[in-house]
Amino acid sequence: MNVFQRNNFCGGYPGQFGEGMGFFQQFGFPPEVKFFFPGGSHNGGHSSLEENSILLRGIHETRLINRIYGFYDDLNKRFGTPRLYEDFTKMFEMMPLTGLVGKRILCMHGGLSADLVNAPKLDILNTFARPLHDPPNPSLAIDILWADPDINTKGFKANIRGCSCTFGPDVVAQTCDKFGLDLIVRAHQVVQDGYEFFANRRLVTLFSAPHYCGQFDNAAAVMQVNPNMVCSFKILRPEFPGRAAPSHQKSATTILLPPTIT
Repeated sequence: MNVFQRNNFCGGYPGQFGEGMGFFQQFGFPPEVKFFFPGGSHNGGHSSLEENSILLRGIHETRLINRIYGFYDDLNKRFGTPRLYEDFTKMFEMMPLTGLVGKRILCMHGGLSADLVNAPKLDILNTFARPLHDPPNPSLAIDILWADPDINTKGFKANIRGCSCTFGPDVVAQTCDKFGLDLIVRAHQVVQDGYEFFANRRLVTLFSAPHYCGQFDNAAAVMQVNPNMVCSFKILRPEFPGRAAPSHQKSATTILLPPTIT
């Protein structure tokens, strides 16, 4: 588990390099402004190789997903050899799976795990040996990469993805209370407004690829955390010529930790 102090948090935007550059143009460029990505920032787009970000490991930083969703083929096409793919894989296997901000915000790509809830201390997240190959199912690591929140789940249930689990609001509350957390930040799912709260605003899903893969009309969101641990969300919406924005769309939102809408 790495401890981060970052200004801007983005969800996954697999391979959408133009959108990544748009974030930098709007919010500032590193190193003057800091960005943090909870995994899933390559693969699946036309510009999967140009990313230069601070990353946690997500499902797209695994060998299996990279062979399926284009990263392996992209590297072979550009460089004519699988050797660079193997080097990337070795790098991914050394990446952290979770980050802790100010001891109050826990970040990962996927979600929570029964192994974490039952652990005596949050330090269990520091026990992963490196290199960490694609983790087995079930395991703590696979849940961190793949688990999903589900309002209709109590405790944990099998995930319809066929991998890992879903977890309910009760699990989020139990995890936050046990480890003194205010907020859990994760990516892994497309959400319409770029961010979506769960479990009485104690978990938020971030997604930062607007108009994802050219198939969705979703917005993107960036979460900003200031030195006083005040979180705000900036929404970037795709523009569709001739189409008016729905009146119910969210505008920018600010929350205080412990989470309270202001």
